[in-house]
Amino acid sequence: MLAPSPAVPPATEGPDPAALAELDRLMARGAGFLGSHWAILGGAMSWVSERHLVAALSEAGAFGVLACGAMEPPRLAEEIAATQALTDKPFGVNLITMHPRLEDLVQVCLDAKVGHIVFAGGIPPGPAIRKAKDAGARVICFAPALALAKKLVRSGADALVIEGSEAGGHIGPVSLNVLAQEILPHVRDVPVFVAGGIGRGEAILSYLEMGAAGAQIGTRFVCASECVAHPNFKRAFIRGAARDALPTVQLDESFPVIPVRALQNAGTKRFLEHQAEVIRRFRAGELTKEAAQLDIEHFWAGALRRAVVDGDVENGSLMAGQSVGMVLREEPVTAILAEIVAQAAAAIAARGLPARETPGGMGGFAPPQAAG
Repeated sequence: MLAPSPAVPPATEGPDPAALAELDRLMARGAGFLGSHWAILGGAMSWVSERHLVAALSEAGAFGVLACGAMEPPRLAEEIAATQALTDKPFGVNLITMHPRLEDLVQVCLDAKVGHIVFAGGIPPGPAIRKAKDAGARVICFAPALALAKKLVRSGADALVIEGSEAGGHIGPVSLNVLAQEILPHVRDVPVFVAGGIGRGEAILSYLEMGAAGAQIGTRFVCASECVAHPNFKRAFIRGAARDALPTVQLDESFPVIPVRALQNAGTKRFLEHQAEVIRRFRAGELTKEAAQLDIEHFWAGALRRAVVDGDVENGSLMAGQSVGMVLREEPVTAILAEIVAQAAAAIAARGLPARETPGGMGGFAPPQAAG
């Protein structure tokens, strides 16, 4: 069991009602799309985003998302049903586009009346998008660049997530700060949610004012009381700092490594040694290039489960975003959300003026009038 969290002094007063109303206005499009009170999605994390955390997020007014990962259709159907037994609020399911039974997984979601399907891990095939939309489900896709964002919208995506390299797990090369500037001003037809390194309400507010419909948060919810991750896994997050969550190091461009952001441990150090040894064997003629590449790729097989489920935080994969330094204690989902919302509302209240629409449609604050 984790040690009891230090007592947090109760707030003397709740968020300013006018500031909360303004936050509601800024989140209205995203919340309306999701069917939740807050336009905050739970990031889908394999072995972490299961029935208990997902239901807790939706019950608290956010939008939980089940991580299908490598599940087969019968297992996914079981997890969806178990989640529906815990909440009658909307939640989504995240499907990996490279899954060999993707269309069967889509059908499982549709049979269970899941209203939102999130496609991740690559460009979703057209038939999968059409199958979901024809049955009335809303499709959410990840867009790592403006050109792809526009293509996904043309292909039928109902909403997009732009995820920066600050995120945990598999990452792209571009920060959310840059992606937001590149994409938000030019994609207005569908809601766009931001993700990657978000741990506080002020950050969400800044992206809402840039035109985002809401935010996706993963790392901050790993230490929720409702999360079933092993206590060792949670302790690693509570101890971790932003500088500890680093992307995978690739030793030789001839043997590409998919970048994964995770907390450093004995396993990450051993992976460098493993790469060096495999490359040495290839150069010595002991391995073909294909066998060497496969050997490197298989190093982390099952590593996330070992960390999350078994608690092996030395050899397992501790996938975490750079916001891990803002994870300070284990606490209920409701407390985490309340803190994030209060931070955003306080930032609005501190400015003394509500955000207002600029002619270009982006949120912003009116500049002070010059003295005359």
